[in-house]
Amino acid sequence: MQTSVLPVMDVEEAKQKQFELVQAISAEFSGNQFFSQGDLGVVPGEGSPVQTKKVESTLASFFGTESCVLVRGAGTGAIREVLASLVNAGDSLFMHASPVYKTTQSTIDMMGLVPVYLDYNDPGEVKQALQNHSECGVFYVQHSRQKPNDHYDLGSVIQMVKELRPNLSIVVDDNYTVFKANHIGVELGAAYSCFSGFKLLGPPGIGIIAGRKAAIEAIQERNYSGGGQVQGYEAMELLRSLVTASVLIAVQNEETDKLENKLNQGAVPQIKKAYVTNSQSKNVVAEFKEPIADQVIKQCEKHGAAVYPVGAESRFEVLPMIYRVSGSFLDEDPDLLKTAIRINPMRADAELVIQILKSALKDITGKG
Repeated sequence: MQTSVLPVMDVEEAKQKQFELVQAISAEFSGNQFFSQGDLGVVPGEGSPVQTKKVESTLASFFGTESCVLVRGAGTGAIREVLASLVNAGDSLFMHASPVYKTTQSTIDMMGLVPVYLDYNDPGEVKQALQNHSECGVFYVQHSRQKPNDHYDLGSVIQMVKELRPNLSIVVDDNYTVFKANHIGVELGAAYSCFSGFKLLGPPGIGIIAGRKAAIEAIQERNYSGGGQVQGYEAMELLRSLVTASVLIAVQNEETDKLENKLNQGAVPQIKKAYVTNSQSKNVVAEFKEPIADQVIKQCEKHGAAVYPVGAESRFEVLPMIYRVSGSFLDEDPDLLKTAIRINPMRADAELVIQILKSALKDITGKG
C-alpha cells in the first residue's frame, strides 16, 4: 500500500499555536468575561448569545478570516451549511475523484448537487477542468486523505484555483487537520474552512466555519432561532477545549510515528507491514500476515482498547482505538477489511498499544 502523509506540527510548534490562541482570547475577552460560563438566547440587539459571538470573533481573529460561525451538526453540519449558502439544487461543484466520506456524500445527495470529479493529484487535469467547466460554482477539497495514495498539496491546489478562477469559492473540509497541519484551508487562501469542534476535544455536536462574511452571514440568518444556535455556555466550553487541543494532538502524533517504527521493527511478529496514513485522523494502518483483522479487533476490546469511534478523536476517546480501516480506504481496497486494522494511540503511548495487540493475538493463537 502506497501512502502519502500530511506534515504535522511537532510539540514546540503546537505550543506556539496554543500561545497564539490564548493571545486571541486575551484580545477579545477581559478576565471577568472569560470566567463567565456563558449566556443564553436570542439576545435583543445581538440576535444570538453574546458569549457565542465573542468566541466566534476570537476564532476569526485566530484563523485570520473575515468571520466565523459555530453551528449545529459538528463537521458535517458545517459543510452542509456552507454548501447550502453557496449553491442550489442541481448546481455543479468540483470534487476529488476518490471515495467520498459517506456523510459528505449524503449532503451531496440531499442537496441534489452534481459533482464534476477530477484527480486533484494531477495538476494538469485540475487546470483543464477549471477552464472547461465554468458551470461549477464551488471547488470542494478535503484536506485529509481520501485514499492511501493521495499526494496533492492543498496550498498548491488552492493557488491554482485562485489564479485560474479567482471568483470560484473554495471550500475546504478541514476535519482531522486543524491543530495538526501548520495551516488549514483558509490560512492557505481558501474562502471557507469547515470542521468539527467535537474532534478537537470540544462538546458534542458543534461545527466551526471560518471564512468570508458573505456565506457566514447567510448561515447566521438561516439559523436565527434559539434552538438553531450554539449557546454561550457551549461556545465557552468549546473555546476552553481548543486551547489544549494542539499540544495533546502533537503528543498523539509523536506516539503514532513511534508505533509505526516499532511495528515495522517486529514488535508484533504477526504484522507484515505498518503505515502511517491520513485515513481521517493521522493513524497507523497495520497489515497482518493472515486475514485475522476482525478477530484482533474483537480481542483488543477485552484488553482495554476502544474498537469504535465516538467522534474519532473526541474528548471521550482516551483509550487507544483499534478498529477497522476507514470506509473511503475500504472503497479503494476492500481486502483491507480482512487483513488490516487502523490504530490511533489517542492519549496512550505506543507501548500500551503493542501490549494490547500482543495480548489479543495470544488469545487468538494461544501463543505468547
